Amino acid sequence: MAALKTVHVSSPSPHSIKIPKFAVIGHRGNGMNVLNSSDTRMKHVKENSILSFNTAASFPLDFVEFDVQVTRDGCPVIFHDDFILSQENGTIIEKRVTDLYLSEFLAYGPQRDHTKTGKTLVRKTKEGKVWNWNVENDAPACTLQEVFQQVKPCLGFNIEVKFDDNIIYQKEYLAQVLQTIFQVVFENANDRPVIFSSFHPDAALLLKKMQSTYPVFFLTNGGTESYNDVRRNSLEEALKLCLEGGLDGIVSEVKGVFRNPAAASKIKESNLSLLTYGKLNNVPEAVYIQYLMGIEGVIVDLVQVITQAVSETIDRKAEKEEETESPQVTEKPEFSKRELSFLLKLIPELIQV
Repeated sequence: MAALKTVHVSSPSPHSIKIPKFAVIGHRGNGMNVLNSSDTRMKHVKENSILSFNTAASFPLDFVEFDVQVTRDGCPVIFHDDFILSQENGTIIEKRVTDLYLSEFLAYGPQRDHTKTGKTLVRKTKEGKVWNWNVENDAPACTLQEVFQQVKPCLGFNIEVKFDDNIIYQKEYLAQVLQTIFQVVFENANDRPVIFSSFHPDAALLLKKMQSTYPVFFLTNGGTESYNDVRRNSLEEALKLCLEGGLDGIVSEVKGVFRNPAAASKIKESNLSLLTYGKLNNVPEAVYIQYLMGIEGVIVDLVQVITQAVSETIDRKAEKEEETESPQVTEKPEFSKRELSFLLKLIPELIQV
């Protein structure tokens, strides 16, 4: 990948944490599962699994992003949704992940002990339709400790700490959950780069306040959705939160950045890192535009497609720039014919959202 750049942390750490000049981060490993999609790549391997993380590691990837929740008996596990659903005798059984004991959580899906049969997993779309969680390469559920121990050490971890948007959490509870996660990270991370992130503003602030070893990023929809907590409703509010809480950067829905490039510039001018996520990050042209904008990395589902595009276009461009001792400075960006074609191809993608 491109030249490395040190990510600021608020105090000295046991080892330096670096991200590339332009990072590609695998979403939930090798990509999220979209069970109702006709694109088989979205159902190739079980998301948020050790298999998915190690599959992603076969590509020139920098980090994998995954979701952490803490079970009722205090074990950090990897799972995205607030509720886990199974089907028993034709009935959908729905349970909150954080209400389960570890043994209950691990009883869903494929089992490590092949003599046992796990509970059949299903998933509900936003529209309420239920789909069997069938993927080409299935894998057992896993804990955060197992991920540190079994995922290839070449991959950095972007750990998103999950909380339910519909629950008002007391800070004491948030701190207890974070402390449980920190214990696993500090005991197992060794030299692996780790970045924390959360959509929950108070959790993000506590992530930074409770430790100074690893960078903390605030996750935001960037104004593409509306929440009761105003801190979640715009890039401007995200920037304000980061500056007040000493956070290290923002991870925004990419549409929010494209719709508000001025705010993205302010984020960069404030010496904060800016990463993005979202469906448009599976479009190579959209990723390339972000590179031109100075965004430092993208979270993607189509890992093979985007890592190849970055290697062929962005990394090659960066190498040429490094070889030039005194690059010409212009007042306005000058685009080549190829860059303009990227921009023109991107416009239809943007107006469809």
